[in-house]
Amino acid sequence: MKNIKLEGNIVDVVNKRIFKGYVIIADGLIADVVETYVDSDKYILPGLVDAHVHIESSMLIPSEFARLAVTHGTVATISDPHEIANVLGAEGVRFMVENGKKVPFKFYFGAPSCVPATPFETSGAELNADAIEDLLKSEDIFYLAEMMNFPGVLSGDEEVFKKIAAAKKYNKPVDGHAPGVLGEDAKKYAAAGISTDHECFSQAEAIDKINAGMSVQIREGSAAKNFEELIPIIEKYSDKVMFCSDDKHPDDLAEGHINQLVVRAVKKGYDILDVLKACTVNPIRHYNINVGLLQKNDAADCIIVDNLNDFNVLKTYINGVLVAENGTSLIQSCDATPINNFHAEKILSKDLFVEAKSEKIAVFKAFDGQLITESLVETAKVVENNIVSDIDNDNLKIVVLNRYQKCTPAIGFVKNFGIKRGAIASTVAHDSHNIIAVGADDDSIAEAINLVIKKQGGISCVDGKENNVLPLPVAGIMSNDDGYNVGEKYAVIDAMSKKIGAKLDAPFMTLSFMALLVIPEMKLSDKGLFNGNIFQFTSLYIK
Repeated sequence: MKNIKLEGNIVDVVNKRIFKGYVIIADGLIADVVETYVDSDKYILPGLVDAHVHIESSMLIPSEFARLAVTHGTVATISDPHEIANVLGAEGVRFMVENGKKVPFKFYFGAPSCVPATPFETSGAELNADAIEDLLKSEDIFYLAEMMNFPGVLSGDEEVFKKIAAAKKYNKPVDGHAPGVLGEDAKKYAAAGISTDHECFSQAEAIDKINAGMSVQIREGSAAKNFEELIPIIEKYSDKVMFCSDDKHPDDLAEGHINQLVVRAVKKGYDILDVLKACTVNPIRHYNINVGLLQKNDAADCIIVDNLNDFNVLKTYINGVLVAENGTSLIQSCDATPINNFHAEKILSKDLFVEAKSEKIAVFKAFDGQLITESLVETAKVVENNIVSDIDNDNLKIVVLNRYQKCTPAIGFVKNFGIKRGAIASTVAHDSHNIIAVGADDDSIAEAINLVIKKQGGISCVDGKENNVLPLPVAGIMSNDDGYNVGEKYAVIDAMSKKIGAKLDAPFMTLSFMALLVIPEMKLSDKGLFNGNIFQFTSLYIK
């Protein structure tokens, strides 16, 4: 490999300075950084790191995710394979690791700590403490992924602490997930050895967790968007902040990644060096990963941008290899044989009958850009003793169907999706990835569900006689198709969902979180309606 000389304004995030000069890349490393006058206005800086992401939520396999991400200056991700682990266990984790190795991108996978996330849902696999330790032994696994069972941490659950102990044994960090945990509970959670959290909804919560000893990952994904609320903390706590996407749909990833957060933060007036620290120095040092910081002898993981305001990424290098240039990925697609775990059978609309046992029902309200919901009491709309979707009041029937075995559907009602006709369905349904659907009438909901069953995984939209489905044959949550094609197909089906009335910015992404029991206030699992505040099932009927 011949030496590469990059000239421009060198952004030294480690030492908080910007100066003119050039960088020499040799054998994949930064051989030298020289401060001198050069006739170039471009900027050379470390490549960007997403500090917490579920690759599966892009609906792309890792190799395809990498193809899109590098065009935006991303060189590495801290990746939690929790989603595929819930479907296929350790086999799924190994699939992600091995597929990621096929491309010149730096994936740092964790051992999923909560598979299943709760005992109140049916998953396709289980990873106990022994299985977690087996994963953590591997050089391919770099941390214990988000400890969603925060009640278990706070109550001293033996199995939870075995998993944390295994991470400590192998000197690997532990990621957190503790929405709304504050004060003494936050201190107790952090004292268990948990060092990050990406679930903060307010500055007060973020600062409380920082004071407890944790780092806060400011999340801005396709569904959960906390950037606007949390970014002000970077001024005072720049050492304790990272940027992450958590979940990013393919069309959004085609448009941008962590680079978008850099632009937004700079436009708000925050120090560019503090901003870049959040997506370079902080995650690299926290997770002790082999990603370069533009220092002599570092891995040559760097990007060139036109300026620090618009932040247009001109080139991306990983280990000295040019992997993207002027918005075009130079990473080639690679073949991946799908693996799956899918046994659901076709349903009929009569399977969605809900007997009208009371006039009032429990309804949960979804919020745009948030994973939390609000519990409400609403008047049921009844037709021939069947509680049906109430389009006028936007109380829509929502269904979760076990995809691992033949079962009766679980049914609830959700507000704020806005669908006026037809239905949407998905086999991306955190965390167990059963089938989830919402719609205006029982026939459409059943049809949307059957479309994804026929494909053994996917997302679908039904509008009368018109329907559309995006197949996801890899574990029922990812496509093995070209990432840009997937993004285009997703954009079409997303537009169709909005044509039938869906008013949320990302209806499929929001739908995928309506079965996520570890985020309050109320959700629906394949086993029934669940109150996330008290961690118990609850009745649909209000007496």
